[in-house]
Amino acid sequence: MAAVLWSSNGFFTQTTLLDGWPRETRGAALVFWRAFFALVLLLPLVRRPTWHRIMIPMTVCFVVMNWTYLTAIVNGSPANTIWLQNLAPAWVMIGSVLFFQERAALRDWAMMVTCVTGVLFILVMEFLYVAPSPQHRWWSPVLAIASGLSYAGVIVCVKALRHHESAWLIALNHIATAIIMLPIVWWSGVSFPSGSMWFLLAGIGMLQMGLPYLLFARGLRTTPSHLASLITLLEPVLLPVWVHLTRLNDPTYVPPHWWTWVGAGFILVGLTIRYAWPTGKAIVAGEEPS
Repeated sequence: MAAVLWSSNGFFTQTTLLDGWPRETRGAALVFWRAFFALVLLLPLVRRPTWHRIMIPMTVCFVVMNWTYLTAIVNGSPANTIWLQNLAPAWVMIGSVLFFQERAALRDWAMMVTCVTGVLFILVMEFLYVAPSPQHRWWSPVLAIASGLSYAGVIVCVKALRHHESAWLIALNHIATAIIMLPIVWWSGVSFPSGSMWFLLAGIGMLQMGLPYLLFARGLRTTPSHLASLITLLEPVLLPVWVHLTRLNDPTYVPPHWWTWVGAGFILVGLTIRYAWPTGKAIVAGEEPS
């Protein structure tokens, strides 16, 4: 359910109800309102607010991740964006080896090689054959990669803070996002929501951010993390489907190019290798793979 709700981002961000907001500033506005309405759902669930210095880089990475991701998905190919962001496990692996001197298994290197191959293929084809347009800006894939890098930072920080309350960590990330993005949205001149936009933004915040994070955290109590990572691959698979259904009759809609599916295939194979590769040890619910 968490993966399906996360993937609905393709529906919410591509609906024509948001066309009144300029593309250049729409990403920032969506980041703010998504965080605002997510907090409506998250704050009542916080029981033990705590503090640790690692929470500073965690919130910074979370804000950057959201802004770069939504700006990229609004100004470029949603399919490219979601697959490039899902490179986060590869970036975590590289950072762990370079900065934390952790040992990498063969499956980790196989993931990195196939994932990076897919990214490079998408980027090269985008720069060679896609001309800049109001629907596809040349810098969108770069922002998508930046989103994946910052997402990796969030993963590392949350792992270091795993002994703190998960609802508090999720809420704190959204509090920081709302505070930082508010003046940016205010100065950008984006019009105040009106009419049915309120329901749309509430859906983005509660159904696409707040609720799936809670469902995912609850599912991890009884589901091995490697299996949970495989299940959440439903998100990048389903997101282009939502976009297609939303923009099917829009004359400006540009479906994913063939190289997106080829590159995404490499990334999917890499992630599957990483989390499905046998470890030589039986894994039971709640037990981490070695």
